[in-house]
Amino acid sequence: MRVAVVAGPDPGHAFPAIALSLLFRAAGDEPVLFTGSRWVPDAHAAGLRALPLGGLAPRPEDDDLDAGQRIHSRAAFVSTELLPDLERENVDLVVSDILTAGGGMAAERLGITWVELSPHPLYSPSKGLPPIGSGLAPGTGVRGRLRDTVMRALTSRSIAQGRTQRSLARTSIGLPADDPGPAARLIATIPALEVHRPDWPEDAHVVGPLLWEPTKNLLDIPDGVSPVVMVAPSTAFTGAEGMLEMALKGLDGRGVRVVASVLDGGPDVLPEWANAGLGRQDELLRRADVVVCGGGHGMLAKALIHGVPVVTVPGGGDQWELANRAGRQGSAVIVRPPTATSIADAVATVLSDPKFARAARAAAGGARSVADPVSVCHEVLARGAQRRER
Repeated sequence: MRVAVVAGPDPGHAFPAIALSLLFRAAGDEPVLFTGSRWVPDAHAAGLRALPLGGLAPRPEDDDLDAGQRIHSRAAFVSTELLPDLERENVDLVVSDILTAGGGMAAERLGITWVELSPHPLYSPSKGLPPIGSGLAPGTGVRGRLRDTVMRALTSRSIAQGRTQRSLARTSIGLPADDPGPAARLIATIPALEVHRPDWPEDAHVVGPLLWEPTKNLLDIPDGVSPVVMVAPSTAFTGAEGMLEMALKGLDGRGVRVVASVLDGGPDVLPEWANAGLGRQDELLRRADVVVCGGGHGMLAKALIHGVPVVTVPGGGDQWELANRAGRQGSAVIVRPPTATSIADAVATVLSDPKFARAARAAAGGARSVADPVSVCHEVLARGAQRRER
């Protein structure tokens, strides 16, 4: 199978796309990756065929304060930029990241089957959940269900506006206004971070987190026998600022060792009980006792599949939602608003109470009960071939 995997440059979306491409290659398929130019050399180094995805640069008419306009209007432009490349590659299937909707639009324009990749839990609205992003658990009893109904009604206008923006973007490139959607959805999370919903889509498959390490370097952990605190500041622009600096200040004198995993640089001066830099996070997690992170899905899922409890310092985007899900599951303590003292106190709470580590290990155990994303894609193509034969 020849498959194109399409994702934008944000690490939380590009890294899962690279990981999925590697799974396709390991299965004997022929993947080609389209992503931000920053990650193309790294993908080449991993043995992948990769090309820069066009149309990602902001345009004068783009409104980055309007998420719907940014996703849908720019997606139409990306699809036009991608169209000749995709046609030249003659692929059987396209897998398009949920925020890089242009990949799916381009596939539809060429009549190619496509699958959507969500590198996080399923965020579609549900009749059984409060609006995604609220961080709330589903309401129980009459009052709880009424609360959720009212909240869903308050957000319905924004949802309708997004659908209108999607329709306008589609018609601007010659597609029908009504979006038929993908042939399947790959939900790249773990069961512990999902929530039960009565209307789970039949085409959505939980496939486990798609993880890729952007380096082979190993980051040294300071010598000693005290607990290891891994700090992983968010790579998202919505992440909380100053997390590492506050953690270092608060943990000074607390009898721990700190190792900070940073993608772009780090503090110029560090105490002897701390280290920071770019290193393989999977190796650090094998020795960490607790992780301090923003609550972004990539780091949160990676910590939990290693059975490591978490202190979350959520910023914007979906970090508040994910932090609360991990908190309800029992593997995380949420710090908001963050201060040096509150972060350090949360670390001390997690280290002193074994219930957090037990919950993290339970989350790791549940992560084994997921579908194989490559098999899902093969099944989608097989069903399509059967329909065409009839």
